[in-house]
Amino acid sequence: MPPVMGLGCVAVLMGVAVLAVILGRSKAATPLVYGACLVASGLACAAALFQIAVEPWATVLPLGLPWVGAHFRIDALAAFFLIVVNLGGAAASLYSIGYGRHELVPLRVLPFFPAFLAGMNLVVMADDAFTFLLAWEFMSLTSWALVMAHHHDPENRRAGVIYLVMASFGTLLLLLAFGLLAGPDGHYAFASIREGLRSPLIAALVLILALVGTGSKAGLVPLHVWLPLAHPAAPTPVSALMSGVMTKVAIYGFLRIALDLLGPPAWWWSLPVIALGGVSAAMGVLYALMQQDLKRLLAYSTVENIGIIFIGVGLAIAFRANNMGWAAALALTAALLHVLNHMLFKSLLFFGAGAVLSATGLRDIEQLGGLIRRMPATSFTFLVGAAAIAALPPLNGFVSEWLTFQAILLSPQIPQWGLKLIVPAVGALLALSATLAGACFVRAFGIVFLGRPRSPAAEAATEVDRFSLVAMATLAGLCLLTGVLPGLVIDGIAPAVKLLVGEVMPRQLGVAWLSIVPIAESRSSYNGLLVFLFVALSTGIAVLGIHRLASRAVRRSAIWDCGFPITSANTQYSASSFAQPIRRVFGSIVFQARERIDMPPPGDARPARFQVEIKDLIWQFLYAPVGDAVWEAANRLNRLQFLTIRRYLSLVFLALIVLLLVVAIWT
Repeated sequence: MPPVMGLGCVAVLMGVAVLAVILGRSKAATPLVYGACLVASGLACAAALFQIAVEPWATVLPLGLPWVGAHFRIDALAAFFLIVVNLGGAAASLYSIGYGRHELVPLRVLPFFPAFLAGMNLVVMADDAFTFLLAWEFMSLTSWALVMAHHHDPENRRAGVIYLVMASFGTLLLLLAFGLLAGPDGHYAFASIREGLRSPLIAALVLILALVGTGSKAGLVPLHVWLPLAHPAAPTPVSALMSGVMTKVAIYGFLRIALDLLGPPAWWWSLPVIALGGVSAAMGVLYALMQQDLKRLLAYSTVENIGIIFIGVGLAIAFRANNMGWAAALALTAALLHVLNHMLFKSLLFFGAGAVLSATGLRDIEQLGGLIRRMPATSFTFLVGAAAIAALPPLNGFVSEWLTFQAILLSPQIPQWGLKLIVPAVGALLALSATLAGACFVRAFGIVFLGRPRSPAAEAATEVDRFSLVAMATLAGLCLLTGVLPGLVIDGIAPAVKLLVGEVMPRQLGVAWLSIVPIAESRSSYNGLLVFLFVALSTGIAVLGIHRLASRAVRRSAIWDCGFPITSANTQYSASSFAQPIRRVFGSIVFQARERIDMPPPGDARPARFQVEIKDLIWQFLYAPVGDAVWEAANRLNRLQFLTIRRYLSLVFLALIVLLLVVAIWT
């Protein structure tokens, strides 16, 4: 019954999408549509929780091509990702019940929101290439429609075009990958693909196609360019779903192809995966540190976290290829745990950014400040999310990154020298990204919520609605619970890990004091509950001591004002000044950062001016030349529409001859 409930929830979501079109502009449409999405996602999540520890369930529906049908299957891996998809979907739906009231064009969002949720569920449940690609494209198109919800803004239209191009590029590569997997017999069902034999060259081509195809959707560097454009353009709950959930569906696609359908891996498969993961982790957080737009900052942070997940996946491939099953289980557990963790804290942070946006109308952090007094609940939950993504114990982000480092420490046992060299280098990049992530979110929280308001909008901000606060508080509680009791989650992930690498980590709930032990108790262990109790107890004692022992006399003194005795809020530490040391260390190379200072001489009343120019080298050297070439080719081919009928027929005849030659040579 529970697996059928998964497909039933998808049908309900599609029905809700149709209902949203019918209800149209009615005021009741917003709570009704999002409430129905909340119930459907919650039921689908419960069904997946039941399915993760039992035998796989499969069915074939008479849909699609007559001789193929639509194959669906829920095994442990699919069940885990269905939990991620529907838990994130339920949280976004609950948040949207309140946030959706502020939507200016609800008819452009309401029908596509449940359809987007249904598309992500279908991708994870698909068990044949045709259904997978159809669901993948449906997911991409519905999310594109949501990105274009506010299409009157030229920046949003540009974001929509680039997102559509990148999504189509990824689908094309996946189409080629499944074509190679199906082979000349054309068996598109995943069960048949698993049994197929393929040469090392074909396997290598499929791996590269799958890595680039899914990496473009996940946001791997250098395929990440759509994230910082699409996330700010989309409504906030959609940004949370795209960043926290849809990128995980892409990771599911890569895991399904690389570790399930493609057969036993070769050791070198891990090289591009680990290298791209390390570069993404470091570049993503450096980009994030330079941003002033709060949602764009969070988008670049997603690039960093996707890199961390791919590092774990790459290590799992390397260990499995060398028959180190226990180490592969550790690395894959770290990756899957970070998948869940990133969904939790990134959704929470996007909800916090949306709350700030609805309260102030601003995304530029340089114009915010002082919101901790005006929005205390939002400030606290955002602080929890910031601490979690910065990997501070006892929150969940620390556990998954700590497990990833434990897996990296096992790399000296790998016999290949290529991996012996690259894994420590990627470990250094991971350590650098973890450090910079801390600085990035200290900057984000400090500039947005602390200090004094930098604009009238920030001065007039008030707390958001209860639905949004409940959604944020729930995710903050899950971040803490996952960090304090990670053994529960690790044991829950174990069936999915065993399906892909054949081994699992030791059962964590059997360890004394609820500690987690990745390798051996004598070498490493971590107890989140003990750390939480220590933090809570020491904080309580400090607060109690201050209130009991400190003098109750009121003392007045001048406030600290950065050395400038001026009451203007502009004298505060700004986001740009916070990032300046890191920009000067890394920016001149990574971003070709240039600073220009115009300081008037004494007696000149002109204001001093400080300008910073930062370039995206990947866009400049990779995408801009391709765009120019396409534009040039389009201009040259434009003359084809003015040919005579005789020349058109000649072109068609020539194309037919070329196609016949290709078919003859291929045969």
